[in-house]
Amino acid sequence: MNTIRTHRGKIEPKTPEQDEFFNYGAEVQKVAAEKPDAIAVISDETGIQWTWRDYADRVARIAGRLNADGVGPDVLVAGLSENSPDYFALYTAVLHAGGCMAPLPFSASDEALAKMVENSAPVLLFASEKYMDVANRLGAARVVPLAELDAYIGDAEPVPPTEVAPETMFDMIFSSGTTGTPKGIVHDHRFRARQNTRAARNKMDGTSVQIMSTPLYSNTTLVVSLAAQTKGATSVIMSKFNTKEFLRLCEKYRVTHSMLVPVQYMRLMDEPDFDKYDLSSFVCKMSTSAPLPGVVIAKVQKRWPGNLMETYGMTEGGASFTLDCDAHPDKWDTVGQLNPGCEMRMIDEQGNEIPITEFGEIVGRGVSMMPGYHNAPDKTEEATWISPEGEVFIRTGDMGRVDEDGFLHLLDRKKDMIISGGFNIYATDLEQVLRKHPQVTDVAVIAIPSRDWGETPLALVVPASKDADPEEIREWANGQLGKIQRVSKVEFREDLPRSEIGKILKRELREPYWQNTPA
Repeated sequence: MNTIRTHRGKIEPKTPEQDEFFNYGAEVQKVAAEKPDAIAVISDETGIQWTWRDYADRVARIAGRLNADGVGPDVLVAGLSENSPDYFALYTAVLHAGGCMAPLPFSASDEALAKMVENSAPVLLFASEKYMDVANRLGAARVVPLAELDAYIGDAEPVPPTEVAPETMFDMIFSSGTTGTPKGIVHDHRFRARQNTRAARNKMDGTSVQIMSTPLYSNTTLVVSLAAQTKGATSVIMSKFNTKEFLRLCEKYRVTHSMLVPVQYMRLMDEPDFDKYDLSSFVCKMSTSAPLPGVVIAKVQKRWPGNLMETYGMTEGGASFTLDCDAHPDKWDTVGQLNPGCEMRMIDEQGNEIPITEFGEIVGRGVSMMPGYHNAPDKTEEATWISPEGEVFIRTGDMGRVDEDGFLHLLDRKKDMIISGGFNIYATDLEQVLRKHPQVTDVAVIAIPSRDWGETPLALVVPASKDADPEEIREWANGQLGKIQRVSKVEFREDLPRSEIGKILKRELREPYWQNTPA
């Protein structure tokens, strides 16, 4: 039996399959040798179109300078930048040099960013012009302007990729820090190699063109963009997403693959000019970070060529699920089936295992699992569940159940569950109903204090027009919900706060309602 164990707060995957890995820097150089004149990177914003020869040479020269500055295996380099060709090249160069890249989320507060720098202790922090002032306040050992990357490289010669081991740190992705102290999620080379092999399932190869429209600090972006490089695909880079520019670039460069988050799909489906663009080149569109509502999937499938694949998983790794929307049109209200090499179980509030067909917290293990949170063995232990057989699973904090066909229905984040009159209410059930109302553009259901019930559901709705009536929407929704699920009130909002990767920040929405409530 394959085993995954913890030792002093570290998750250690031990399976024969997981010892298969590749040197990422060497793979990129191999692609460049095979197709030197093909296009590797495109940026309309900067006017850059690098061939693989140009790109690989730049990466190898940056790596040479990084090596001279002491970067090597398990040495961290941080970045604070919007997407750009040079930031992508830097990321790859750190890996080429054998180092560990820590892309910092520019959406985080200065306080959270300072904690990330303190935790990771990078030898270098590269920052774009837009974020230089912030970078200089974070206490990093050395800050390098990304705009001066050529000057930093100087006369450095290209170097061969540094040898790495499967357990050598590859990158460190930080949790957002919106709910507390941010944690550094460590991925090693074994982890990333296993994720890269999955790109074939999405039909990505050397003829593919992928568009990068989400930030490089997000695992959402990296899963596709890193795989694109090892497959020899072309990457079209956007510094910031907007619907019209996204569509223009997709048409111009005959984009075949994209990884988007649900809010991007929603905005694209609401774009009045969407159907004017030629998107016939698309092979596969991917969605992750939050469940994609079935009503949105239906619109995408009808109007946008190419298959849609929805993935559910965690940056920490463990179990992951995929929904092939072409193959399973009757399962669009799920996040799909368990991926090969993964195992999941369901536990109750006491941590006891229950049947996966019952509502519970999802825990998972698989061929891709983080070694642990950086310098936080206590947090690593909190994130794990030990099975009766002694195997280690990662706790997702998500509530769900598996149906009779093996498809996972996500219900809610455990922390977002509403407990009203002693009954558990899952906000996603209510949101799913509310989204079907023609006057609802976006919605979030949260718990607010109730003198009678402890908590009660409040629906915060972005209306589709000025004619929308909150009371009519509430009555309509409650007519389709169970008695204990009923929404107490509907309030209108101009928009809902979201993270850079599209997750609704429910903590921000809840805070005003709970500020004066006794603990």
